[in-house]
Amino acid sequence: MTAEQSAFWDDLAEDLQDPEFLRHYVVESIRIATIDRIVNQLDEARGAADLSKAALARAISADPAVVRRLFSAKHVNPTLGTLAEVAAALGMRITLEPLPPAERKSVTEPLLDGRAADTQALAHHLSELRNGTSQPAAA
Repeated sequence: MTAEQSAFWDDLAEDLQDPEFLRHYVVESIRIATIDRIVNQLDEARGAADLSKAALARAISADPAVVRRLFSAKHVNPTLGTLAEVAAALGMRITLEPLPPAERKSVTEPLLDGRAADTQALAHHLSELRNGTSQPAAA
């Protein structure tokens, strides 16, 4: 890790001492990780079904550009309704699942408490989730 990278993590860990910043950062990190995971799974299902983006758009009565952006844009923020429609067209549905205990402790407790015992570890964990380099721990 370079000095610049280390400074970034140190600054982020310090910023996470602020309860309002911590809550915002946790919520955004989880939102990004969740949307990315769902969109990637839907795109894999679309590919497995050998369904073009245009055909999928027709199936949900959407503009083809909407579906292209969903699967091609670097940063997307689709509505739950759009994700549910795409999932239904692919024979799937969006469901909720409880976080495994380790994930609940590392994410939910700091979110509810507005503080984390180890902000450095929290920052790294959330970064891994946002970047898709870490999967949530198994139950």
